[in-house]
Parts: sequence; C-alpha cells; structure tokens
Amino acid sequence: MEIEKGEMVAVMGPSGCGKTTLLNCLSGIDEVTSGKIYIEDQELTSMNDNAKTGFRAKRMGFVFQFYNLLPVLTATENVELPLLIAGTDPKEARKKALELLDAVGLSQRAALRPNALSGGERQRVTIARALSNTPAIVWADEPTGDLDVKTSDEVVALMRRLNKENGQTFVIVTHDPEVGAKCDRIIHMRDGNVVTTNGNVRHISEEIKQLG
Repeated sequence: MEIEKGEMVAVMGPSGCGKTTLLNCLSGIDEVTSGKIYIEDQELTSMNDNAKTGFRAKRMGFVFQFYNLLPVLTATENVELPLLIAGTDPKEARKKALELLDAVGLSQRAALRPNALSGGERQRVTIARALSNTPAIVWADEPTGDLDVKTSDEVVALMRRLNKENGQTFVIVTHDPEVGAKCDRIIHMRDGNVVTTNGNVRHISEEIKQLG
C-alpha cells in the first residue's frame, strides 16, 4: 500500500476491521512482526523505540476523535506544548501557536480552556496542535466522530484547505462516507485486510490482520 506525499486519504470499513490498528502500525505506535513501513524514505520498522518516538514528534501529527487536550491549559498552551517539549524557545513556541490558531480560525479564542470551547473549536485546536511541528503526515482517527454534521463539514473543509495550502499528507480513519468523498481516494478495509485502494485489490500482512 502506498500513499503519495500531499494526498488526503480516507481509510474506511466496518467497525473492528482494523482501521485504527492499521493507523497505529503505519505511525509506529504499534509494532509489526513482518513487513516494512517507510515514511519520507525512513524505514520506521527498523527504528528502536526512542528513534520512533523522536521521528513521530518531528514529522507526524495526530488528530483524535476526543481531542486529547489538557483541560488545565488554554488553547494556546495546548498547541505550544509539543514545541516546548521539542526544545523550541518559549517565545518562538508562543508565536507559532498563535499563528496556527489564527490559521484554524481561533485567534479570538486562544486564551480559553477546552471546557469553554465547542466541540468543533476543540477539534480545531487539536488540528493546530497536530500541525505545530510542521509534520510531513497527519494521522486522524475518526476526527469528526463526535461532531454534528455542520461542524464535521467545517472540520473536514479545514483539513482539506490545510492539505492543499501546506502540501501535507492526511490519512483519515472514518465511518462517514461524506468525509471519505471529500478525500482524494478511499482505502477500504475488511476483516483486517486492505481490500481496495480505489479499485486496486491489496492485502496487508497476516500479522496486522491478527492485530486487528
């Protein structure tokens, strides 16, 4: 299975078919027992845990259904946290966090904590945080699953815009066919197998099937 740089791809299939497991394997969160995974010509599967953690921090962004924002931090502080952990100068981290919040339309909400934001606004903060390290690829696991239709459309439109403007790759696990329709193509899964990537039949390893 190949995903081209700059693509926005949806991964779809029935519940329990292995979509999240595939995402976790591709991003190096879960281990695989066979096969190889390459991102930007780097072989993820040959890296030790520390190297994979560092590579994820520098070159990947993550967006989840339930946001995973720290409730005691403001929107700005949530976005700048990965930068501070990576050793960015605090002034520079604050400046970039505010720029990212402006890019996702939240410059007027930057000083608020998550409990003062709507679901769509929280997801926008999550997307801004995912982009803080200028990742090569953004993994999104059901990013619209907790949102109403209107807010879901707005969040997908935001990801599509950022994908086009920044040339960043987005891989989105979703149950929603409307989300899939707005991506460049859909990877379909069933029973732990990738069965189509826009019509081409592909299979992933039996080990990933067992994980799923």
